[in-house]
Amino acid sequence: MNTNPLALIVDDEQSIQDLLKIMFEREGFAVNCATTICEAEQYLIEKKYDLVVVDIYLGKGTGIDLLRQIREYDKNAQVVLITGNPDIESAAEALRLGAFDYLTKPVFPHQIISIAKRALASKMLVEEIERKNAHLDAIFHNASDGIILVDRDNRLLQVNEAAMGACGYAAHHLGSRLQDIESGCVGVCRNTLAAVLRDRVRYTVRRIECCNKSGVKRVISFSASPVIEKDGTASGAVAIIRDETELAFLEKQLNRQSVYGGIIGNNIAMQRMYTLIEALADVQTTVLVNGESGTGKELVAAALHHQGKRQGKPFVKVNCSALSENLLESELFGHVRGAFTGAVENKIGRFQKADGGTIFLDEIGDISVAMQMRLLRVLQEQEFERVGDSSPIKVDVRVIAATNQNLAEKVKLGTFRHDLYYRLNVVRLIVPPLRERSDDIPLLTEHFLEKFSRKFKKPLSAVSNEVMKLFMRHNWPGNVRELEHIIEHAAILSRSDIVSVQELPLDFINSVRHEWPEETIARVQDQKMSYEEAIEKAGGNKTKAARMLGVSRCTIYRKLQK
Repeated sequence: MNTNPLALIVDDEQSIQDLLKIMFEREGFAVNCATTICEAEQYLIEKKYDLVVVDIYLGKGTGIDLLRQIREYDKNAQVVLITGNPDIESAAEALRLGAFDYLTKPVFPHQIISIAKRALASKMLVEEIERKNAHLDAIFHNASDGIILVDRDNRLLQVNEAAMGACGYAAHHLGSRLQDIESGCVGVCRNTLAAVLRDRVRYTVRRIECCNKSGVKRVISFSASPVIEKDGTASGAVAIIRDETELAFLEKQLNRQSVYGGIIGNNIAMQRMYTLIEALADVQTTVLVNGESGTGKELVAAALHHQGKRQGKPFVKVNCSALSENLLESELFGHVRGAFTGAVENKIGRFQKADGGTIFLDEIGDISVAMQMRLLRVLQEQEFERVGDSSPIKVDVRVIAATNQNLAEKVKLGTFRHDLYYRLNVVRLIVPPLRERSDDIPLLTEHFLEKFSRKFKKPLSAVSNEVMKLFMRHNWPGNVRELEHIIEHAAILSRSDIVSVQELPLDFINSVRHEWPEETIARVQDQKMSYEEAIEKAGGNKTKAARMLGVSRCTIYRKLQK
């Protein structure tokens, strides 16, 4: 294949044709020559030329006429016009039609060769840009992910077919602000793009349910980044929308045990616990649930009850550590009128209320030795007497006990009866602490965001990447309950769809500060300094400081409050 650049010389003077042909061939061009417009047109039909050198005056017709026709055949051909009678009108028309240059005779060899080389370089650059644009255009329009491009005012600049299908946008929406387009969705993506433009940082929203105006519900993940110019300003933002509906469905099917009886978790230790719960659900033996505070021992007890044949029967809960010994005795076994001061009427105890079902004794390690003896009799005989009464009451109750203490150690110390311990510890079920199943943190976070989104009627969709990093590094002494309270705190303060570090409780941030990456600390501190310094430079004028920083005045107030 011939890779030499191809030139066409069109001139009705043979001597000029010959001279130009020799010069261009010396520079590596392959050259064809034409004397008339008709002859030139025939060449242009047969070949694509890199460079066309045309004399303006060609007898029948002009070089300007040929230039118009060249643009129909090949818009990228570089055309140089030569004339011995220059005039402003022809020069202006030549440049308007896209001529690369306009030369007047006499033309010197070095001059025409220099222009030819520049014209060839320009053509190569234009074609390279067109190739890249064609590649990008093909990627843009054929990508399975939706792509949205907006300007700094959140006006829709470009949208591909996938995004049109996902969001309900159409070509006539181009140029409109996203908030003015009726797409039928809840607006999470639109609001996230606005946050990206405001904060000039990347945001990612994982697995949200959306519904466009066609009414089709989809599960999508969404990420958006600012388009930063060389001067540091944001000229707009680009967003990627990935339809994960089928993936979410498959994961839900595969991980259907990630939510088990109200327990959230897909960690291997949790899966083992679910298997054990299923095995124990219909076995009428006592179960001791061991786990740190906040791990969800009550949920485990509830799952044992509701998964077994006692479901639909009473599930009675007692927090043994919350009551004094006398009150606990009355609560568990009931009392008769006059049994003690204040006992003005008979009372049914929790064991009697749980008859046929399950009683859950939480914090069993805190009961007194005397109470341990009474509880032991219930476990052995399935009967008890109310306080102030000697008549035994028979019950059919399954006992599930829970503690965050080491009962075996308490037995050694003599503070817990060994016979009761062995009665309770027929089967022990250990609930793993959150730090040992950190891979469940994203799942738990998603669950609590959904919970508090409904509770506070806020469209909470995700936590920022920085927040998730902190969650994954924290030791979680308060376990799942601590995570729930932190997300609830953040949900109350959150003003956007995405929970940021600034909305987390200060004591939580301080507790994990030593685990923060240094660059994260520096970025947060530098950001606060920049607002304070801007206000100082603006003489205390917050509106002026906001303009200096390129943010809204509300942002200034919000950042300073944080």
